[in-house]
Amino acid sequence: MAAAPPTPAPPRILLAGDAHGRLHQLFKRVKSVNQSTGPFHALLCVGQFFSPEGDAEGAPGDVTDYLEGRAAVPIPTYFTGDYGPAAPRLLSKAAAAARGFAPGGIEICPNLFWLRGSNRFTLHGLSVVYLSGKKGPGGPGCYSQDDVDALRALAEEPGIVDLFLTNEWPTGVVNGADTSNVPNQVLDPLGCDPVVAELAAEIKPRYHIAGTKGVFYSREPYVNDSAAHVTRFIGLANVGNKEKQKFIHAISPTPASTMSSADIHAKPPNTTLSPYAAPAKSVPIEEAPKRPADNTDAQYWRYDVKRQRQGEAEGARLCFKFTSSGSCPRGSKCHYRHDEEAVEHYQRNVCFDFLNKGKCERGPECKFAHSLSGETSVRDARPHSERRRVESRCWFCLSSPDVESHLVVSIGEAYYCALAKGPLVPDHVLMIPVEHCPSTLMMPSEAEVELGRYKNALFKYFEKQGKAAVFFEWVSQNSRHANLQVVPVPFPKSDAVNKIFHLAAKRLGFEFSVVNPDGGAKGARESLRSQSESKSSLFYVELPEGKILLHMIDSNEKFPAQFGREVLAGLLSMADRADWRNCKLSKEEESQMVDDFKQGFREFDPAE
Repeated sequence: MAAAPPTPAPPRILLAGDAHGRLHQLFKRVKSVNQSTGPFHALLCVGQFFSPEGDAEGAPGDVTDYLEGRAAVPIPTYFTGDYGPAAPRLLSKAAAAARGFAPGGIEICPNLFWLRGSNRFTLHGLSVVYLSGKKGPGGPGCYSQDDVDALRALAEEPGIVDLFLTNEWPTGVVNGADTSNVPNQVLDPLGCDPVVAELAAEIKPRYHIAGTKGVFYSREPYVNDSAAHVTRFIGLANVGNKEKQKFIHAISPTPASTMSSADIHAKPPNTTLSPYAAPAKSVPIEEAPKRPADNTDAQYWRYDVKRQRQGEAEGARLCFKFTSSGSCPRGSKCHYRHDEEAVEHYQRNVCFDFLNKGKCERGPECKFAHSLSGETSVRDARPHSERRRVESRCWFCLSSPDVESHLVVSIGEAYYCALAKGPLVPDHVLMIPVEHCPSTLMMPSEAEVELGRYKNALFKYFEKQGKAAVFFEWVSQNSRHANLQVVPVPFPKSDAVNKIFHLAAKRLGFEFSVVNPDGGAKGARESLRSQSESKSSLFYVELPEGKILLHMIDSNEKFPAQFGREVLAGLLSMADRADWRNCKLSKEEESQMVDDFKQGFREFDPAE
């Protein structure tokens, strides 16, 4: 009988605290440790990686030596502390060249990887989760609400997290621990973050590693609520600190995925209770089923959770996911009400706002039923299961495997924005309802408010570039998922948009009606919604000066699906780009286009 193959040795990992730009000193120590007690598979750096002082000269010159190839990083090194005066400049080139979200890090030079934002990746079999940046007002070097929300979603994914990397310590980590012989810095609340504490309590990692406090501290293991394993917290000092505090530490954890049940349940004699109270999420999240957060689909689950980030009072409102589908992945943990009767009414096309609030602000304009008597409405009357199958094949539904998630640039509650596939111009944007809906004119009034915020943001973004925004939407009886298209037009040509659309209409034998002749934006879309009917085909365009041109399409009229794009292609002297199929880009080019757009749009994005 053949002998069982030998069990592979667990990976050997080095941990380091705030480098403060002293990379020569850090890597000299790493080389020494690697030669004497190695080899080690990787180095994980937490806390401030770049110098906290001055420009990118002087001490930060250590960093530039590695970025410019004058020195070599000895082992694969991953860092989270992407802040400091020199950081934005030193990281800008890597950020611009990054492809996609890169959950396993953006390589800024050989063997040196920047863990940007938050995510999960696998390192030599270990499940590693990280939150890059520190708490702050936003911008470079600060983690965002999106980063935090993504980790909250990840906490509900199956599997044990081996390592959790943060820059700052979790507030309250010393609660219940023996602090009789610890340095004063350990007890000082400075450098502690309550958000990190909440995430640690929810993620329940086997190891939590942090920096920023300038002191080494290895806490006794503590138990986790609703988990078999214990957590060990390790705080690391600054590289080269004068107090000779430990700034580098070695661990060799066996990946939880290969551990026996007995080993996972093992609790050392000095184990304490959790230092954190039962986590109370500061923002309830009602979300759709999450796909596994693997490297190939890392962006998807971030978008899926962020879209319903902000909720109302717990228990008072219906869970939209449960009401619309009959199930909710959060089960008893959901903060919203699961009502079987509401599911039945929803399937009979009763307005969700009517079910949820007892009223609908759209009144007679709403295309859904405002009665529980079983009256049908003009909404899609196909069986619920059939509608779900349609949504699963839809290019624009975030829950669909066919969605081009790498093109998404922003996501709110009711709408998300994505760059167009085969764009007319690089900043060609689609504003898309999160819910599967054939027209933006059929969306509820709350969604209209958010749509207005996105439109204002795009106005300002394009205005900064010397361009005006043109919005248009084509709705046909066969429309599946709405998309309001936005194309920027240089100011010198914006005055001609009105004229060229009227000329194009004349060539096709129809005339536009003007929804708001005075050009006033207030109430314009409400008037447009009131003039449209659910089963009507129509095309409308919102001109830079605010006027809305509308054409109601007859049932026997052959209207070109690419009409809006074709007209603007002519105005911009881009006739060869009138068909999107002639403008396809590679996924790498699309990802770069998205990164460029995000960088400029970030200051205006209402979802940030």
